[in-house]
Order: sequence, then C-alpha cells, then structure tokens
Amino acid sequence: MASSAIGFAALLGIRRLRGALGSGLSPEQRLLREYGRWSIAIYEGSTPWDLAPAGLIANPVIIPEMVTDADALLVADPFMMRRDGMWYLFFEVLRRVDKRGVIAHATSDDGRTWSYGGIVLEESFHLSYPQVFEWEGEVYMVPESSADLSVNLYRAAGFPGGWERVATLLTGHAFVDATVFRHQDHWWMCVSTDANDVLNLYHSAHPDHGWQPHPLNPVVKQNPHHARSAGRVIEADGRLYRFAQDCAPDYGVSVFAFEITRLTPLEYAERIVSPEPLLTRSGAGWNSHGMHHIDAHPHDGRWIAAVDGKTSCDVTPRRPWITR
Repeated sequence: MASSAIGFAALLGIRRLRGALGSGLSPEQRLLREYGRWSIAIYEGSTPWDLAPAGLIANPVIIPEMVTDADALLVADPFMMRRDGMWYLFFEVLRRVDKRGVIAHATSDDGRTWSYGGIVLEESFHLSYPQVFEWEGEVYMVPESSADLSVNLYRAAGFPGGWERVATLLTGHAFVDATVFRHQDHWWMCVSTDANDVLNLYHSAHPDHGWQPHPLNPVVKQNPHHARSAGRVIEADGRLYRFAQDCAPDYGVSVFAFEITRLTPLEYAERIVSPEPLLTRSGAGWNSHGMHHIDAHPHDGRWIAAVDGKTSCDVTPRRPWITR
C-alpha cells in the first residue's frame, strides 16, 4: 500500500510538472501539441515496398499554409486519382476555427508539383480520410464520418467537386477510416473503431447497398499496432495488400503492410509483409514525429504514393521544411 501511494504521488507530481510546462505554451503551440502538424508528401519506387522521397520532388508537397480558403491547422490522409491525364489529390483539411475536418483537393500534371484547388466537400460533422475510386464511369468518395456515426458514399456530380451523398453504407457506430475495395467481382470494406485496436470486415455485391458483416469479425482484435487502416488496399503482382497504422504508444507512428492471403464471405487471413514498418517517423523534418497513411498507385512501370507525416508539436513553424 505504501509503495502504491508513493507511485501515485510521483505520477501526480509528473502530471503537475507537465501542466506547469504546458502552461507556458502559446495557444498555437497547444493546438499543435493536441493535433500535430501534418503535411503531405510524394514518394516513388520500383515496388510498393521500396518507396522513398524522389530526388526531383520537394517534400512536403502540400502544407497547411497552401490552403487558401480556410485557416488550416493540418493537412492529412491523402488519396490520389489519375484522370484525363492529370493527378488529383484529395485530403483532409482541419480548420483552425472549429477544429472540424473538410475535404480539399490539389492537382498535378506530373505527380511532383502540386497546385491547391480548394475545398470540395464539407458537412456539419467532421470529415477525413477521403478515399476516392472509380466505378462504371463515375467517381465516388467514402470519407470518414465517425462523428456522424455513419459510413457514407458520395458521387462527384462535377468532378473534382460537386460531391453529393448517394447512400449510407453503415450506421450506428463511430466507424473509423473505412477502406472500400473490389476483389473478384465483390466489394469489401475494412473499418476500425475509435479505440484503434480492432479491424472489422464487411462485404457486398454492390458498392452502394447490401453491406454485411463478416462472420469472423473482428478480423484483427486487441492490436493497436496493426488494426486501423492506413490507406487504400492495393493489388501488386496478383496479390492483395492492406496498410495499417501503428497507434501505440502514440497515434500514427508508423505504417505496416499486410498481405491478405484469404478473402471470402466466410474466411479471412493475412500475414505481415515485414516486421519492419513500411513508413515511420524520421526523427527530423516534416515527418519527424510520425507517418500514418499511404496511397500507392502503379504508374509508368513504377509506383507513386501520397503519404503524410507529422513534425514537432512544440514549435510554431512559419514556413515549410523543404527536403530533397
């Protein structure tokens, strides 16, 4: 009992010390400590497993200061799409005024130099993780809307803007980072909870209705290192891979890759590609404190990916870190 009391006193002292140190922070620094300063970069490689900053790309390519139609605290969760000879990038912008996420976009003709295009979707609730995909000539988006206790499907009536909600796929829970993909003429959805330690799987014959839970749910459980999705499910060399973000001990530290080895309405199995993370915090620069997202695409015999990273939360930067 005495040792427990001493431990509690020590813990209380540490908390008071942290509070005293934190009280000297400016309001901006407190925001950065709470949310982090996230930016977006472009990586390239010959395979999805050797992606790295390319010499001709000045990373990060999208920073909060580039957002011209909102006072952005961060930009994160990038998803790319190649359409009509152009690259389109959709991502979360967290607005400083109301701490609510909206979806913005940028464009590029080469995937290396990007121009900010503006906010394209906002709701009365927080949005993030704007996965975009094409189906039967239309462009769709499934953004995270856990604050609305739903997973919603949007269609672009006037791409890259004009997004309209066309269906609610799931409802009733705080669904996090829903990741939709098509495999063998069937639709699948990986989705987590806000505890970040389970992954559930749903499936349907149609992208806009009929979603059913997999009987093995949760297919990943009690594992904050490997559960929460970290980007689009991809196919490489005829195999399926999903990406997961490491959320322990801190949120969004690294990204791991998993090969999905069995996927049917009754079965699911996966194995880790490598015990080493595919992406991780660098210790310096724009991604010094974390990386938690990847959206990889084959292009011209190579792979190109949009990633994000977090830098120090204890400083207020006035210009971006530019690394080559």
